[in-house]
Amino acid sequence: MKRILGASVDSTKYAPLIHMSAASLGEISACTVRVPTEVIKQRMQTKQFQSTSSAVSHVIRTEGILGFYRGFLSTVAREIPFTCIQFPLYEYFKFSYGTYKGRPAEPYEAAMWGSLAGGIAAAITTPLDVCKTRIMLSSKNQSSKQYTGIISTMKRIVAEEGPRVLLAGIGPRVMWISIGGSIFLGVYEKAVKTFAQSQMLEDR
Repeated sequence: MKRILGASVDSTKYAPLIHMSAASLGEISACTVRVPTEVIKQRMQTKQFQSTSSAVSHVIRTEGILGFYRGFLSTVAREIPFTCIQFPLYEYFKFSYGTYKGRPAEPYEAAMWGSLAGGIAAAITTPLDVCKTRIMLSSKNQSSKQYTGIISTMKRIVAEEGPRVLLAGIGPRVMWISIGGSIFLGVYEKAVKTFAQSQMLEDR
């Protein structure tokens, strides 16, 4: 997607926009698969169900197919800002480092910048992640009032529990996303370099 957009517009002038657009489209596509698994996983982690089959059947019986997509919009609302921060930052760090060194960043160096960019994006978007989790864990048959949209959930958390709750879990979130960003982007850059060297992919 980044290559397609880069071929359509001035990739130098609009580089941040290209990175944000490509990342956003990728995340929206990924969320169609990720959200149903997240719904089931989080309800099992909070011990609402003892098995995957019971969780799946309960969602279908009480909420229908759309129940698997509870929190879809809030997930997208979290992932798009996250990727719009992470990938432009990553590309900027990598480009600046390569300019300073006078050569393209090596995969292990790119992994370091991927980790940093991911950690920064994770910290900034933690409030959105907290709201997304509350919405996903809501169910139609619970006795308390459901959490619905991002804005209303954020306002409710601040009013009932205080603003600090919006940063709950920021430490573990930053840690695992930093590790994930390092592995994912490091492996990606290594694969691109390997394919380019074997002439299976045009050098970037």
